[in-house]
Amino acid sequence: MAIMSRKNSVKGILYLVRSVPKRYASVESKTQVWISLHTDSRGAANAKADAVWQQQVAAWEAKLAGDTTDAEALFESARELAAARGFKYVRADKVVDLPIEQLLERIEAIGGKRQKPDVQEARALLGTVDAPEFTLSKALEAYWGLAKDKTFGKDADQLRKWKNPRKLAIRSLIEVIGDKPLSSITRDDLLDFRDSLMERIETGAIMPSTANKQLTHLGGIFSTVNEKKRLDLDLSVTGLKFKEGDKIPRPPFSDDWIRDKLLAPGALDGLNIEARTILLVMINTGARPSEIANLSADRIRLSDNVPHISIEPDGREVKSAYARRKIPLTGVSLEAMRACPNGFPRYAGKSSLSAAVNKFLRENGLMETEQHVMYSLRHSFEDRMLAAGIDDRIRRDVFGHRLDRERYGGGASLEYTLELLSAIAI
Repeated sequence: MAIMSRKNSVKGILYLVRSVPKRYASVESKTQVWISLHTDSRGAANAKADAVWQQQVAAWEAKLAGDTTDAEALFESARELAAARGFKYVRADKVVDLPIEQLLERIEAIGGKRQKPDVQEARALLGTVDAPEFTLSKALEAYWGLAKDKTFGKDADQLRKWKNPRKLAIRSLIEVIGDKPLSSITRDDLLDFRDSLMERIETGAIMPSTANKQLTHLGGIFSTVNEKKRLDLDLSVTGLKFKEGDKIPRPPFSDDWIRDKLLAPGALDGLNIEARTILLVMINTGARPSEIANLSADRIRLSDNVPHISIEPDGREVKSAYARRKIPLTGVSLEAMRACPNGFPRYAGKSSLSAAVNKFLRENGLMETEQHVMYSLRHSFEDRMLAAGIDDRIRRDVFGHRLDRERYGGGASLEYTLELLSAIAI
């Protein structure tokens, strides 16, 4: 059957193909494709006909999709048409470099009628359909849909936090080189961007680690869009990163500061009940503020034999596989949690908690030094566990940290962990 070039004619063929009963299609349609099977044996032809027929239908559908002015759809249809003919779509500048035998195979596979080659097939097999242009801003929009595997399980706030640094990276690059198409970005453009980051590092506006994160995000966006949209571009950021100095960890609050300042009568009264509770729960659990803020009522188990919180995925992802854990409630943390047994609706799924607490602590003279933040309570708890000689495996399990060896068994029981943590509770 000759392939018709007009859109309506091809639509008509596809309609007939789909409407012919299977028992007729298996005879009539397969007979029509015998001529392309290079055999005069009916049995041999029938054995191959199904695959060839499906290939033919795929080619027709790809042609229909190619009858469009949309560059992305046109490029995709060219890829599909090439695949239906048994070839990978390759750009014209690379087709000409193919071994002569492979080039001839492509030319011979181009269909047509009356000695005239089919234009769509020729463009698909010889790689003359231009890849769609993605400017930096358009590439970012495409990236959100292409990287869904990286956002699965994130709640709205986590998704916002994941997107924002990537938006910043693209915006920063656009400020330096403009909203250029990816195909026009050169190594010099990327070096210019690196120079701009270097200037900001030298003025103290950003740290090397911050600059490196921007480069990492750009590399991730480029590679994902390039690969999944089959653009075949060279957009590597390899070799552009900066050497990072030693990280300065946040200092822990001293036990005396916690007891005498943070827990002084009335010291935290200016905080709303949910923020105050989360801060107090951190003291003897070492849990992250966001982990506590997103606890649902069924994860706060005050009436169990061992009162505890259970940190699990609950409409949002946890930081890592090791972050799923149960932590006994002791001391002021247990007492505080009784005020919010149903969770923290004011802060669940939001990012305003740490900023609000840090601001309150600074304005009320409750920060031990300028380097201290709310998160420093997590470091304080770890120091107390270390000073008490608590086993490394238990410390890592309580903190939700990765173990530097294979993890055997189920770890310490909740009862035994309670016993250990009660001894260091404030």
